[in-house]
Amino acid sequence: MEDINSCNIDKLEKLISQARRIAIVTHMKPDGDAMGSSVAMYHYLCTFTSAGAKIVLNDPCPPYLQFLTEGIPASDLIIRQEKPVEAETAVRDSDLLFCLDFNAFHRADKLEDALKESKADKILIDHHLNPDRECFDLSFSETDISSASELTYQILMETGRIAHDASMLPAASATALMTGMTTDTNNFANSTYPSTFRMASALLAAGVDRDGILAHLYNQYGENRLRVLGHMMKDLMTITEDGVAYIVLDKETLERYNVAEGDTEGFVNMPLSISEVRMSLLLKEEDSKVRVSIRSKKGTSANRCASLYFNGGGHENAAGGKLNIPGDIAGIKDAAEYIERHTHIFLTQKKEDEK
Repeated sequence: MEDINSCNIDKLEKLISQARRIAIVTHMKPDGDAMGSSVAMYHYLCTFTSAGAKIVLNDPCPPYLQFLTEGIPASDLIIRQEKPVEAETAVRDSDLLFCLDFNAFHRADKLEDALKESKADKILIDHHLNPDRECFDLSFSETDISSASELTYQILMETGRIAHDASMLPAASATALMTGMTTDTNNFANSTYPSTFRMASALLAAGVDRDGILAHLYNQYGENRLRVLGHMMKDLMTITEDGVAYIVLDKETLERYNVAEGDTEGFVNMPLSISEVRMSLLLKEEDSKVRVSIRSKKGTSANRCASLYFNGGGHENAAGGKLNIPGDIAGIKDAAEYIERHTHIFLTQKKEDEK
């Protein structure tokens, strides 16, 4: 981890000590890793600095993750969708910005302009490919790591306040870090490294209630989650001859099952349990675009497929993107044909390259 060195840690601690107004920003539609790393940093700053911090989100925290934000004052958790002026002001007026779990400003959606206009020192903590380092004053970017939450953990462990002792982390930070790492590894099913298990072991020894975290993450959904899952797997999943499984959720289906943000978390991974499936795609229709989640087995690059055909990217076996309407497809009914045609081209070309 080249970026986690004594020089960068010293610079980090100096920036924190000098700051008077600190804001934490993550990517649009925050997931477990985004919320986990952000909440962990928030509690660290509130515990060890007089400045404290504010978390500024573009979109609301999903219900299944709201246990992480319990106890955070409303004045410190600002959602642009609800309070656009207050959110953008908090970003523009800060003198130190933490940018967590995203590699470029546009990933924060409507907070992008405020990030660009802010004169604050900006610190990147991210695990995605191709970080836009020029936009940041200090970068901690590592791709061979499970999550932004694990990267945040590794950074905090190097600080003088924590000094390699996980028990010195604020309890809320430790819980948030375990949560973010758990969700981004699909509960240790993928993207794990020796450091991931060392982190989990240290946090457990420090008193983190993993059983409680799992109960919040996986046992607090509504009935609609299981019903839409059954419909998806029975009626909507298609598996192509190339070994691509895909599911398209249109607005009508999302509304019929009252699907909220986070209700389909983890669904895209499920078709990979089928032996012949090499890649899985889950598409959800929005107003002028279709959000795309892609997962793949080792040897097939979800990242490259997302980059080439879905206006996105991510990790080698876990990526995301979008299809623009009408730019890429005329409407949601054309999504299936687009997927089958372009994944066939992608996988056929891969075979040609291997010859």
